Parts: sequence; C-alpha cells; structure tokens
Amino acid sequence: MDTIIQILARELGQKETYIQNVVNLIDEGNTIPFIARYRKELHGAMDDTTLRALADRLQYLRNLDKRREEVKAAIEGQGKLTEELSAAIDAAATLAEVEDLYRPYKQKRRTRATMAKEKGLEPLADLLYDQAMDGPVPEEAAAGYVDPEKGVESVEDALQGASDIIAERISDDANIRKLLRELTWRKGYLVSAAADKEPEDTVYRLYYQFRAPLNRLQGHQVLAINRGEREEVLKVSVEMDREAALIPVRRQVLNPGAPAMTFVRAAAEDAYDRLIFPSLEREMRNLLTEQADEGAIKMFGLNLKPLLMQPPVKGFVTMGLDPGYRNGCKVAVVDGTGKVLDTAVVYPTFNEKKKQEAIDLLSKLIRKHGVAHIAIGNGTASRETEQMTVELIRKLGGGVSYMIVNEAGASVYSASKLAAEEFPDYDVNLRSAVSIARRLQDPLAELVKIDPKSIGVGQYQHDMPQARLGETLEGVVEDCVNAVGVDLNTASAPLLAYVAGLNNTTARNIVKYREENGAFTTRKGVLKVPKLGPKAFEQCAGFLRVPESKNVLDHTGVHPESYEAAQKLLEVCGYSLTDVAAGTIDKLSDRVKAYGSEKAAQACGVGLPTLEDIVKELLKPGRDPRDELPKPILRTDVMEMKDLKPGMELTGTVRNVIDFGVFVDIGVHQDGLVHISQLSGRRVRHPSEVCTVGDVVTVWVLEVDEKKKRISLTMRKPKEGTV
Repeated sequence: MDTIIQILARELGQKETYIQNVVNLIDEGNTIPFIARYRKELHGAMDDTTLRALADRLQYLRNLDKRREEVKAAIEGQGKLTEELSAAIDAAATLAEVEDLYRPYKQKRRTRATMAKEKGLEPLADLLYDQAMDGPVPEEAAAGYVDPEKGVESVEDALQGASDIIAERISDDANIRKLLRELTWRKGYLVSAAADKEPEDTVYRLYYQFRAPLNRLQGHQVLAINRGEREEVLKVSVEMDREAALIPVRRQVLNPGAPAMTFVRAAAEDAYDRLIFPSLEREMRNLLTEQADEGAIKMFGLNLKPLLMQPPVKGFVTMGLDPGYRNGCKVAVVDGTGKVLDTAVVYPTFNEKKKQEAIDLLSKLIRKHGVAHIAIGNGTASRETEQMTVELIRKLGGGVSYMIVNEAGASVYSASKLAAEEFPDYDVNLRSAVSIARRLQDPLAELVKIDPKSIGVGQYQHDMPQARLGETLEGVVEDCVNAVGVDLNTASAPLLAYVAGLNNTTARNIVKYREENGAFTTRKGVLKVPKLGPKAFEQCAGFLRVPESKNVLDHTGVHPESYEAAQKLLEVCGYSLTDVAAGTIDKLSDRVKAYGSEKAAQACGVGLPTLEDIVKELLKPGRDPRDELPKPILRTDVMEMKDLKPGMELTGTVRNVIDFGVFVDIGVHQDGLVHISQLSGRRVRHPSEVCTVGDVVTVWVLEVDEKKKRISLTMRKPKEGTV
C-alpha cells in the first residue's frame, strides 16, 4: 500500500522529498505563506495554491487513515477481523470504500433482516444463498422453519424472512456497491421537473424538463437544481437503467441452474430496488453537491484573489459616495492615507432642485479638499448617482474622475463592532461611504475588514458549506496580504491578523503597543509585543515592512534570517546597504549573473531561489506587486443601455467569473455577460482560463435587451457586417 507521501507526490506531480519536507514543515507549525516564500529550497518553489491543496489532501488522507484504524478496531472487537478484510480496509482509497467494508459489521437499527434473524431464519438464508446444485428447492427447505411460536406462520413467512436476510447481505457487499456506484456514475442521469403541473415562469424554468448524465453535469446546474428543490419549485431524482444495473449484481450472486437460483435472483432484485438504489441515489446527489460546492468554492477563491489584488489608487484625496433613495446619498472625503476629512448627506434622487443642491455641495467639498477621484458604490440608486457625478464633473470643467466600486459587504462592515471602534463618531451609513472611498485607494486593506463570504464574487455563496467556504477564502486573503506585505506602523488590526504567524490577539496587541509606545523603528521591535514569541516572529517578520527603520532591509521582503546573506551578496557585487537605500543598484542582476548565480548563492549560504528573491527585493525595496497589474478604469462620462448598439467596441473591467461566462462592467451601470462560448476563438473549458476578476478587457456588443436589462457581449472581434 502506498504511503501518504507517495500518494501526495503522485497526485501533485512532485518529488517525494519535497512532499515530505512540506509535511514536516506543516507539522512543525509553519504557515503556508511562510513555507511558500521562505522555504523554497525545501519544496522546489511550489506556490501557495499548490501548498494549500497539499495541506487539504494531507488532512483528508490522515482522516482516512484514522477511520481505517477505527473500523478495524470495531470489527476486531466483534472477533470478525480477518487478514483478508484487514488488507481490503488498508487498500480502500476513499472514505466511502472504507464505510462499504464496514457496513456488514456496523450496528444497525432494527431492519426486516434483523427481525428475520431473531426468528431463527438465518440458517435457511445461508442454505438458499449457497445455491448448491444438489440443494433443495426453497419451499422444501423452508418447511422445516415454520414455527408459529417464533412468528413464522407459514412456508411463505419463512421464505420472506430468508429473502430479507439475503437482500441485506447483497446490499452490504462492498464489491457490489463499488461496481454499482461506478456504473451509476457512468450511466445514470439526473432528472428534474416542475413541482407544479402549471409552473410559473421562474429562474428555474430551464430545469422544468431537464435530464443530463451524472458525470457531465456542470456545478452551476447542480447548485441551481438543489436550490430549486429546496424552494419546492422542482422535483429531482436520479435515473438508472434498472436492467443494466442488475446484470453485475446477478453475475456476482447467482449460480445458474441451482434449484434456489430463481429465489436468490428475486432477493437480489429486492436488494437493488429497496436497499441499494435508494442509497446510491443519495450518494450520487451528495457526490454531485460536494463536487459542485468544491468547484464553486474554488471559483470564489479564484475570483477573490484578483479582487483583493486590484491595484490601489494611492495618495489621492478621494470622495466616497454610498448611493441611496430614501435616506439619501452618503458622502465621505478621505485624504491620501484614508483619514476622514469631511462627511455629508445629499439627496440627488428626490427632484431636480435637490440634485442641483447636491452638485453644489459636492463641488464645494471637491474644491475645498482637492478631491481627485470619486468612488461610487454599485448598490441601490447607483445609476442615478453616477449620472449626477458625470454632471458634477462637467460643471467643474474636468479634473476629477470616478469609478464604480463593488460595495459588497460595506453595509456588513459599517454595522460591525470593528467599524464602531474605528469610527465611533459617525453614523452607520457614513461609515460605509468611508469604506467605499478607501476601497478605491487600497482594496486589500479595506476588504480584509469584511468577512470574505460577504464579498460577492461567485455563485450560491449561501448554499455552500460555510465552514469550508470560510476556510478557503481566509486562505486566499492570507496569501494576498502576505504577497503584498504590511506596513507595521499603519496597518489596522484586521490586516495584521492575516499576516502569517499572527492572530486577532497579537494583531490587536501590536496596534495597542504602537499607540502606547509610538511607531516601530525596527522589525525586531515587534518582539516586545505581548504574546508574540520567537516562532510567531519567524513566521511574520518577512511580511512586515518598517519604512521608518534605518536598516533598509526592514523595508523589504527579505527575511531577517537572510540579512547576513543579503549583505554578503551586496559585498560580493560591490554594493552596500546605503546604495540600496539610494536606489543605485540597478546593475545588481547583471553583476550577480557575471559572478555566477550558483557561486553567489553558495558564497551567501543560501539556495538559488532565496538568492533570486533577495535580488528582487533589493532592487525594489518596499515594492508592491499590485503596481505591476493593469490600472483600474477611471471614467469621466457615462453611457446608458439605449446608447449601446450591436458591434460597438468597448473597454470594461471583469467583475465576476462564473461557470458559464464572465460579467463585465462597461460603464452602463448594468454589467454585460460574455458567455463562455464568446470568450475566445478556441474551445474554453472554463472561463477562468481566459479571465480573472479585475482584468481590463475589450468587448463588443452582441445584443441589448433593455426590458430585461440584459447585455450580451463577446470578446471575439466580430467580422464586418456579422453583428
């Protein structure tokens, strides 16, 4: 039997040595971001996504091992564990296979078979199931088991009891279940129909007469059908050709020509109809749901990462507008660091007079504070607010641009305890305007304050297993925060809590220590923070930036354990830390190449991957990887749906990637859909192969349905006269 290390190496296509090293590092309490960034030599530079997949699979395989031992111990306790059964349990590759092997020995509730056994009919069942060629016919054999005192009134009663025992035995056969599970997955269908004879036109209309192979169903179809069933709009079932399924069962249990064969055949069919197929139907539905959940959760993670990693629009005074009808549009002006300068409430949707009053007030705020950008939340009344903003910009004569910002989770944040602590003097609604402004300035720093599940990038987030979804998304946020790095002297507690090795308690302690003792002047200063010990420091130090430090290495992603190596490298190449601070080491890469990378790594006492990382960090101290991504689109004008014409070319930002396509913001308030078939000239298996959230893309209008507010787009340039 393969070891866990061998299984992981095969599945991930990695060397066993690397897998073993990662497992050891995880067991020693190292975090995934730390392992990914600072232990590359030990794992061959696997990325954080691969390492998280490894950690997840490791947990599953260890749970599988644990369950194997529990099952063997339980069967051993009954005195029924044979060498053959023990070997089969050890060889079982999934939890389902282990449970199949355990099924015959599991303590059952009272079944028809257990009641038949209590009546003394098990020997009759054994005799008939044996199907000896010279055995008795079932009726003759059953005659000797008629016993009214035990509740067996007739031959028919005896045969029924024996049939029940045989049916349960067949149902408990692990091999039969495995064969039927695989067959049902290959040949079965999921079928859904409208629950009512005259159904209404709902979002589930596609599934009113739906039938698809189990192994070809898309995740979004499964999740939609499940929700339709929960809402009692759909009736759902699994279909399997009964005759095709019974063939392997008969092959396994029948002895052709035996006197009892027909009897056992009937018991086998009863086992399939009454026990096996209902169980398999539940299994198939569960399997489909698990796969759909995992796919949707993975998609959430893929969408969340680029959303968090959107390039910040730093250093500009920004106005945040949280649109609304009845309660007005909430306004907050923040400076380049996110500090609140001013707030207001305007009512541009009430009437023309109120709109002009709003424009006048906002104009004054823009001139007073030197506002460069306006961030508009994309919720209720967003369209009207955007139109007012365009009118405002025209009246000002330009000089200001705006962007629609995804406000998902802003209301959750503004009503949270954290927001109350951060803005005790502001109304809940004004807090969300501040959050919207800051989302434009630094999406990552602001979005970490919100539960990742509340950030709307995906499908059916409320239908997912919440613990699993939360765990995955927390991992994505952690990877993003650590990829960017965190300013130790300005970061909020929620941002610090995502740094490898830190938690909510140590993050709050850092902020408290900072408030009481002033800014940190070195990385090592963080060791004075209560409850932050050497292990936590090892994990977090490389991800913390201290711009106030005199040691320029504290500004970079170079880990303190590699400071000597960095200084040695500079020495070898004829530079010093002063040159790094002055930004005069632009020839460092050339000098390392001339010296010999391998030789330089050896001289510095580090591996080649670490040396390459040190060079990158020294060349751009305090670099932000987000700055290398396409900048967000800032607009000064607005279009409406009626302005769109088929064939029109537009530039937009990808807002969401889902199984059947991508939604693109093209500046008309309503996002347009690029169906998966319109993403590329080649066949695309999943939209994530082509786009990620935040991508700036060129699209062409295919069709506009103003009534249903639907815009169909394509990323395939139309030929002249084809649209």
